[in-house]
Amino acid sequence: MIIETDRLVLRPVSIADTDHLVELDSDPAVMRYVTGGTATPREVIEDWVIPRALAEAGHRGGAGVWVALDRLDVVAARSVGDPHAETSGFVGWFGLRAPRHSSESEFELSYRLRRRVWGRGLATEGARALVQLSFTELSISRIFAGTMAVNAASRRVMEKSGLRLARLHDCADTSIAGSERGEVEYEILKTHWESSSFPWAQSARIASSMIA
Repeated sequence: MIIETDRLVLRPVSIADTDHLVELDSDPAVMRYVTGGTATPREVIEDWVIPRALAEAGHRGGAGVWVALDRLDVVAARSVGDPHAETSGFVGWFGLRAPRHSSESEFELSYRLRRRVWGRGLATEGARALVQLSFTELSISRIFAGTMAVNAASRRVMEKSGLRLARLHDCADTSIAGSERGEVEYEILKTHWESSSFPWAQSARIASSMIA
């Protein structure tokens, strides 16, 4: 399954994405609200992150990590027959994960993008696409997402994607600067989605393969 938006192509992660994921997680600014800026070791990505995502996708359709590519870069690469077109224009990833000990009808939404594309609305565009996928193509009744309370940019993405503040709780990692302010959890229910008529509700396109 492939998801297309105006500016992004989202596809399931693969082992070919390892270098991109390592590079992404090596940027202290990207990891500021995740690990306090510490990079994710390559072996963790190779031996845990990608295998876990593939297993989740195999267990539940739509779950796992969706790699985000710049749509124009993909089109350009395909037009010249680039054999690496499916990894061209990597900008980050989006995640839909079924949390442990939770209902089978809910997903946790997450996202991580390269610093150079921040501020362009791509995080919101990709997040909205996965909200749409979950409520129109999958049997999901609730989507939630969380971040540190001080992470204003990520909170704006959640709000622009239809999620609303649900609760505030303590940070799991109290060593990260700002953790004393706690973490926030946002959510959107399918019933709210169906009754709200979001103007972007059907903006993403679901395809079976990469665009031509």
